[in-house]
Amino acid sequence: MADNQQPVVTRFAPSPTGYLHIGGARTALFNWLYARGRGGKFLLRIEDTDRARHTPEAVQAIIDGLTWLGLDWDGEPVSQYEQAPRHVEIANQLLAEGKAYRCYLTPDEITAARDQARADGVRFESKWRDADPATAPDAPFSIRFKAPRDGETIVEDAVQGRVAFPNSAIDDLIILRSDGGPTYNLAVVVDDHDMGVTHVIRGDDHLNNAARQTQIYQALGWPLPVFAHIPLIHGSDGSKLSKRHGALGVEAYRDQGYLPEGLFNYLLRLGWAHGDEEIIPYEKAKQLFDLKGINKAPARLDLDKLNHVNAHYVAALSDEEFVRWAAPFLQRAGIDLDTDNMARLQRSAAFLKTRCATLADVVAASEFLFLTRPLAIEGKAAKPLHKEGATAILNDLNHALSEEAVWASPETLDETLQAFAAAKNVGFGVVGPPARAALTAGRPSPGLGEVLYGLGRDESRSRLADQA
Repeated sequence: MADNQQPVVTRFAPSPTGYLHIGGARTALFNWLYARGRGGKFLLRIEDTDRARHTPEAVQAIIDGLTWLGLDWDGEPVSQYEQAPRHVEIANQLLAEGKAYRCYLTPDEITAARDQARADGVRFESKWRDADPATAPDAPFSIRFKAPRDGETIVEDAVQGRVAFPNSAIDDLIILRSDGGPTYNLAVVVDDHDMGVTHVIRGDDHLNNAARQTQIYQALGWPLPVFAHIPLIHGSDGSKLSKRHGALGVEAYRDQGYLPEGLFNYLLRLGWAHGDEEIIPYEKAKQLFDLKGINKAPARLDLDKLNHVNAHYVAALSDEEFVRWAAPFLQRAGIDLDTDNMARLQRSAAFLKTRCATLADVVAASEFLFLTRPLAIEGKAAKPLHKEGATAILNDLNHALSEEAVWASPETLDETLQAFAAAKNVGFGVVGPPARAALTAGRPSPGLGEVLYGLGRDESRSRLADQA
């Protein structure tokens, strides 16, 4: 185990797949929080040994996703591929110390030997493990780690607890392929050791790897990091997470209108808890996060809860921030944010942001602001305008709204509307429906005072006049 007095160093080590997956983002977040909350370092390593899949664009997608989510790292990202000479050095060291051996089995011989071992109910072992080196052929070879045959390998996991693996079930891992390339489990151990990683926080699909890696650490006489294997995220139906559940890249959530703070907070609470607290912003999360709060059961992706959390952060934006975040979504929907439309958006920000679970919701929530006059009012939306006396109500209301002073705020406009109804000696149900129809054409909208304030004096009165 790592020395508790040692400064904490965590790492996020994704493969460059072209995007930062939602599960990977949560793993990165947990590593970032654990390090940042303890004054430690958070490192980024790109596990790019699969050169067929590696592209600069794929690496950039991970970096962009982390940056958008607000997760910064220390130093430059490390390329695992570039550390290959060091991995080869350690493989040869293990070979020289008798803790690894050259294996000359061909692929067909390996398959046959594995089948025979399975039939005999024993672990697979290469015949070259204990062979006399003098009998070695002049042929390609891999280097296999000489795994212990007896006893158990224990992983003391900060989330899963004590996990025992019978060594009879762990065969001799290839650590250097016949083409000279290092394999994953060796590379991870060497990189984590050389980078000074004290805590390995990752998905529990790596728990079996932790047993193999523990054996390599012990063979090299290196101190073990603290392992913490997090249960994976499942879909809402409890099955393995897939795209149909919303298992997308971080950039897809961004494009759907989620705020980084909203996704951060949701991912934080996805498998980790601190009492009943739901809204936990960055700074507080750094203070509170620990490994003890991680649930052993798989978390379930719940988009309704994500929307609920994100809505909190959208509503908490300043009006100026909301306009800045929302404007691209409106422009993407074809709204020309000219001077007049931008003024309407700015006036409406305070009440629009409370009606949006995501930034993309602003398109529907603000549609009434950007309608072209004269408004096309049809079907059910037009019914209030056809009622007896509706035209006179709209004419008189327009006159009541002529004074500049009543446009000071949504509240003064609401007061004016109520006073108008009282003066007419009618219920507000006579005034509100035709006014709302004339102003919004039946589109979703907030209170009438807010509708009027958002549209502004000139546009509001013109729309009322069009229907009177």
